[in-house]
Amino acid sequence: MAFDYTLDFENTDFRKNPEKYKVGRGEQGVLLVEPYKSEILPHWRFKTPEIAKESSEKIYEMFLDYKKNEDFVGMDMARKFLQMGYTRARRYANYKGGRKYKENGNIHERQIDREKAESADIFMAKWKKAREDKDYLLLKKDHQKKYG
Repeated sequence: MAFDYTLDFENTDFRKNPEKYKVGRGEQGVLLVEPYKSEILPHWRFKTPEIAKESSEKIYEMFLDYKKNEDFVGMDMARKFLQMGYTRARRYANYKGGRKYKENGNIHERQIDREKAESADIFMAKWKKAREDKDYLLLKKDHQKKYG
């Protein structure tokens, strides 16, 4: 199921209207779905391994809080932020300044930044825990069955 970008995101509270939420692929919609974006984004950081550890632990804790409340949309958004922590840290680990492409469209040569790679690994571990959580998978299946 594709993420529905046609929704009125500015005026939709997905906690009150979970039926409007579509899971989508990967990180789709991570910066659109409220109130979750506003709850999770302030904690999303990956500059150093220490910061990534603190950030990923806080976001995973939020994942577990959403789980306690059987809030699938919140769980999925926390999972997406963990995934995005991994992908962005990995991008910065591979390319100085996080820019993969040059102005002319060619790809920059990879220059591995070990610190950012470690940050990516930290997020990867929490992302994997979230995406493989048995309750998350059951709620995801149920949500998709009910709402597509």
